[in-house]
Amino acid sequence: MNAASNHQSRFAALQGQKPDAIDTPALVLDAEAVNRNMQRMAEFAAKHQIKLRPHAKLHKSADIARLQMQAGAIGVCVQTVGEGEALAAGGVNDIFISNEIVSPAKLRRVAGLAQLLKNRSGKLAIAVDSDEGIDRLALAMQTTSAAIDVFIEIDVGQGRCGVAPGPAAVALVQRLQGSARLRYAGLHAYHGGAQHLRTVAERRNAIGQAALRVAATRDALAQANLAPAIITGGGTGTFGLEAASGLWNELQPGSFLFMDADYARNERDNAQPAFEQALFVKSQVISVQDGHAVCDAGCKSIALDSGPPLVHALPGQPALIYASGGDEHGILRSATAGGPLPAVGDTVWLIPSHCDPTVNLHDAMIAVQGGLAAGAVSAVVRVDARGA
Repeated sequence: MNAASNHQSRFAALQGQKPDAIDTPALVLDAEAVNRNMQRMAEFAAKHQIKLRPHAKLHKSADIARLQMQAGAIGVCVQTVGEGEALAAGGVNDIFISNEIVSPAKLRRVAGLAQLLKNRSGKLAIAVDSDEGIDRLALAMQTTSAAIDVFIEIDVGQGRCGVAPGPAAVALVQRLQGSARLRYAGLHAYHGGAQHLRTVAERRNAIGQAALRVAATRDALAQANLAPAIITGGGTGTFGLEAASGLWNELQPGSFLFMDADYARNERDNAQPAFEQALFVKSQVISVQDGHAVCDAGCKSIALDSGPPLVHALPGQPALIYASGGDEHGILRSATAGGPLPAVGDTVWLIPSHCDPTVNLHDAMIAVQGGLAAGAVSAVVRVDARGA
């Protein structure tokens, strides 16, 4: 038996077992919390009569993407060609690559993915923000009989990708008209920088400014008889604001499904549903020294780009603070001076500060029903697009 099949057998053997049986470090989902988060977002979208296209770069799982579509999503977003290929291989048939792709090699893969989805009565969409991006995409699509939906990305305030709002966006849409295989789908208007602004007032101001840019671009396109059918965007921190604007008619939040410690630091917006922390890294204490303990989850198991994880104390467990100890180690100290530390062998549950890159560090997510303390493993969800 090779290493890969050994790995799969180890996960398969967990079905029905208690969380104690999960080896560490491991990525664990609270299955009931995930389902409640999914349902709350679906209900919000339905109530506001707005399409939901959640971002799958969060979970990178075809199984979860299909569950989201069964719950009402029209499709999913991905950020890379590899993510799109992995999800398509798992049966997902409506995919939007919400990013610019300009490499000829990657664009040939985009064309192949468009053909695959067309053959399955599905569809592929992509974002562009330049003449060069359009020309390279058009050239690649000549190798296939499929067409691809194209969203013009505009910069609505983040200062990352995106053409300037207004006339520059109109010029790009006009350039699209010259290719039979590129279908103008609308505008991609996502403000990633607004998602983790801490106060509701800050986020409202940022999306208010973004809305002005979107409205100006929509109006300029309408005057050129090119009104966008779809304006897509929004994230977990702001989607209620995009929905309330009357401009966006498609939302693409992702993190709401699992949540993370960084989103927990945001002031709650009562216009949005409340989402629960559903993603944890199970770790074990491997050493206790004077004044600190050490667990076996370091930066190879949990992303630290948005700060350290929170330590989730179950009833009876001491309150702890995590600090990075390197690749395979986390340093745990008491949250109060002179407070108790865990013992060697104790379990420690960590809430990642940033869910997306944490998921990308693991081959699978182990879903538990009935709680982290006394529940049972209900499913093992493969991270199909890990490393993609």
